[in-house]
Amino acid sequence: MERSTRNTKQTNKLPIIIVAVIILLVAGFFGVRAYQASQIKKQGEETVEAFVKSLQKGKYQEITKNLNADSVKENGFTKKQVAEKYQSIFSGISATNIKMKNLTVDKKDNEYQFSYDLSVNTGFGQLKNQKYSGTLTDDGKEIKWKPNLIFPGMSGKDKINYSVDSAVRGEILDRSGQGIATNGTVYQSGIVPKNLGTGEERTTKIDAIAKSLDLTAKDVESALSQGWVQDDFFVPLKTTADAPKETPDGLEVKEAIGRTYPLKEAAAQLIGYVGKVTAEDMKKNDDLASDSLIGRSGLEMALDKQLRGKDGGSLAITDDKGNEKKVLQKIDKKDGENVKLTIDSRAQQIAYNGLNGQAGSSVVTAPKTGELLVAASSPSFDPNKMTNGISQADYDAYSNDKNQPFMSRFATGYAPGSTFKTITAAIGLDAGTLNPNEELAINGLKWQKDSSWGSYQVTRVSDVSPVNLKTALVYSDNIYMAQETLKMGEKTFRAGLNKFIFGKDLDLPIAMDKAQISSKDSFDSEILLADTGYGQGQLLLNPIQQITAYSVFPNKGTMVYPKLIADKKTTDKKDVIKADSAETITTDMQAVVSDENGTAHSLAALNIPLAAKTGTAEIKQKQDEKGQENSFLYAFDAEKQNYSVVEFLENKPEGTSATDLSKDLLTYLHETYQ
Repeated sequence: MERSTRNTKQTNKLPIIIVAVIILLVAGFFGVRAYQASQIKKQGEETVEAFVKSLQKGKYQEITKNLNADSVKENGFTKKQVAEKYQSIFSGISATNIKMKNLTVDKKDNEYQFSYDLSVNTGFGQLKNQKYSGTLTDDGKEIKWKPNLIFPGMSGKDKINYSVDSAVRGEILDRSGQGIATNGTVYQSGIVPKNLGTGEERTTKIDAIAKSLDLTAKDVESALSQGWVQDDFFVPLKTTADAPKETPDGLEVKEAIGRTYPLKEAAAQLIGYVGKVTAEDMKKNDDLASDSLIGRSGLEMALDKQLRGKDGGSLAITDDKGNEKKVLQKIDKKDGENVKLTIDSRAQQIAYNGLNGQAGSSVVTAPKTGELLVAASSPSFDPNKMTNGISQADYDAYSNDKNQPFMSRFATGYAPGSTFKTITAAIGLDAGTLNPNEELAINGLKWQKDSSWGSYQVTRVSDVSPVNLKTALVYSDNIYMAQETLKMGEKTFRAGLNKFIFGKDLDLPIAMDKAQISSKDSFDSEILLADTGYGQGQLLLNPIQQITAYSVFPNKGTMVYPKLIADKKTTDKKDVIKADSAETITTDMQAVVSDENGTAHSLAALNIPLAAKTGTAEIKQKQDEKGQENSFLYAFDAEKQNYSVVEFLENKPEGTSATDLSKDLLTYLHETYQ
């Protein structure tokens, strides 16, 4: 009886075991199927990503590696024709910055289907969120290609129609409406490949063409090897503002509209230049189109958005007969705006010529309005070359020039030297610490306050005694100004300086650092206080900042801020110094010209009513060594206050000065601004 019960229990367990085994087998089967499906899905994602990556890199032949041959054939193409179609379309629309997102691969209706969104920059800017979808082979390794994988909505033998309505870049004009950055005639030199011949003839022609354009044969061959080039296409090699002097056999020259800079070197740092948009530019700014020009330096860069405008046109799918099926992108053209400056082109050219290739700058303003009439820097570069394609030899000459022709010296900070004595004296007059009639007994060419200064001494050029304010300005006496600065003290001196532009931005589209009194908030040194009083120490002002600060003299105590854009409002700051102080210093500055001992007496020969102050800032490591000397001149129309000038000569050669360079400019200004 007992054995029978045991057998019954064993018999009852058997079906349970069988069911468990079946469940495990079924689970295993579906587990394997799920794993296989996940692997195919992963493979499919990799296939689509590889396809899009080839598109992103512009490697159109590689695209076809991911395509199923039968699907390509079913749509009436060969893999070679598909690659050519992608290249033709994506090169034609200047496709760049292609980005994919939202990639999914799922099995639906027994097929592995994929979808993703694509954005691409065309010649019109960014084309966003194009939604793609398609089907993969059963193993996920190939895409079943259809034309809608070029652009959604394409089928059969559809084409892409890409028509551009190019925006006209705004011009930069001077105060009289004369073009400084213009859309003028440029000369495009290039070749039609079939006209080169073959073999030795081709090699000889390419060598001659390359030499005439200051290129290498390798440069020419590189241009000819571009994917879009065909035997009867014109292949541009170089664009210039002036027509080529020679046209060897095989070279063709076409006139086109391009950016030109009539003043060339004379306004290069101020106006800047443009260049073709790069992929990096478009990553930073989705509004940029791949065929656009963008400002690379100067005002072209600072005012780029206003000047550039926006290209118009359309990107559409058409059937093989040209009938429009779907518009992908349609943009209305918006031309750039012209910008009128306060600059006087003639004065700009005269100022640049006056610098005579030496390192320096000229800045001219109309003191009452703050209008910048001139901002010239030397040595310089030709912006036409930079825009239209500079040769390596020319670029190397610029970049290797120790005088740095790309540097904007009118916007670079320097110690202003003795021209700054006018500011120091005005602060002393306002504070009542400086009596203009008091005469100081100063003997010799060197002075120090006491032995606590160690070996340091303030030096001057002329051994004149006694010295009052007028004498100090006429002879440019450092010792007098050092003593007066120490007398007023740091607190009073800094309070006066802080009424000016130190530490403040000027509202100009010109890149520059702020003017600096000293590297720290306090001098912590009587020597540094004294040096600052006569324009050295740690003072840093660029020529535009200098002429702004000095505007208190022609404006009788009001500082007028500079402006460069003609329609901007003039802004000023009243009572920076007292009117009486401004008039006292202006009278003494006239004596700097009229007095035969004045440091600017050579200007008297011009017979122009000028007030002026010269300055020399010496840069040296030790007290008694000879250092680099930077020369300055500040001068203005003392009669009508219609113009003022800051002339600067860096590391001046012996026997020259900024004053010597200014005479033609001052003559022109006097004749023009009466």
